[in-house]
Amino acid sequence: MTAAGYDDVVVTAPVTVPYQRYSTKGAHWFLGRAVAGLLDASGLPKSGIDGLCVSSFSLGPDSAVGLTQHLDVSLRWLDHIPMGGASGIVALRRAARAVQAGDAGVVACIAGDANRVDSFRESTARFSLFSQDAVYPYGAGGPNVSFAFLTAYYMRTYGATAADFGKLCVAQRSNALHYPHALFTTPLTLDAYLASRMIADPIRLFDCVMPCAGAEGFLVMRRSRAEQLGLPYARLLGAIERHNPFPDDPIQYRGGWVLDRDALYAQAGVGPQDIDVLQTYDDYPVINMLQFEDLGFCGKGEAPDFVRRNSFEVGGSFPFNTCGGQLSVGQAGAAGGFLGIVEGLRQVTGTTLGAQVDGARHALVSGFGMINYDRGLCSGAAILGAA
Repeated sequence: MTAAGYDDVVVTAPVTVPYQRYSTKGAHWFLGRAVAGLLDASGLPKSGIDGLCVSSFSLGPDSAVGLTQHLDVSLRWLDHIPMGGASGIVALRRAARAVQAGDAGVVACIAGDANRVDSFRESTARFSLFSQDAVYPYGAGGPNVSFAFLTAYYMRTYGATAADFGKLCVAQRSNALHYPHALFTTPLTLDAYLASRMIADPIRLFDCVMPCAGAEGFLVMRRSRAEQLGLPYARLLGAIERHNPFPDDPIQYRGGWVLDRDALYAQAGVGPQDIDVLQTYDDYPVINMLQFEDLGFCGKGEAPDFVRRNSFEVGGSFPFNTCGGQLSVGQAGAAGGFLGIVEGLRQVTGTTLGAQVDGARHALVSGFGMINYDRGLCSGAAILGAA
């Protein structure tokens, strides 16, 4: 079944709070700076925002409702999305429906996290019962071992090589060199990638994102309101989400995108061949390959050949993660799930902070989040169209 379209709901005002490797400031500060950035970008007063959608791993003990008092805002609509790398897509879908239904006029979607020296270890230690019961008892902390498990399976089954993963990492680093907020600012070569130390075989150093602090945000509103404010905007052409797909698969080799991609393209009125720029959630390169396949850019198991046949820089044959993605910008907690939306929005509105893809009219953004022992539970995607 194809869901109803989003009519004249648009996305605008992409904002990034610059990333920091470590920070003593809390999540509230980064989320507050994101809201301030949205107000500055849009020219709206604080009272002009009547909806808020928040994603954060480190906001506790507060939740979104507690944050409203910190921000001194009074809202008609509020949501808190605890879905990690899928949070941005889910926030966009729910905010768009709220605006479409008239439950809110302008929704601020924000995500951000702090990062102290020990934050990542503490977060992963209590991430889920699966991580507590099935990962930590074996001496493995965090997602590296889980993704090593998935990566090794993918390599054995479909013939992917370290050089295939490295090609994506090198291209993303090249894109990041043009992006002012990237934490990685030196070129990466394939030789350096292959020579980097093994973290959890077959995961190498440059296959892993670097945790950091920062925030991302955007506004959702009616087109008429964006035009009244004089804001460049993108149309939301289609969006999907799926949770706990294929629970009987013994290991994850596909994501929920494959179940809903036909509905996504039907809703948007475009196909894979019409996409000018792709922004995937890239906590590890193997997940990029799953998204290439499951979003219909190649068949299952064909991503290694797809990678070998294409170039992924901004000016390449397949512009991809054009700001550098998390692998070269950094992973600011839940903001990592918003990074692709913010960059895709900038690309189709011609407001990029880095390199611009010539003639970008359609951006596909995908999300993936909440990995338990052996699989990520949340997936989603959205297609943004130029005005």
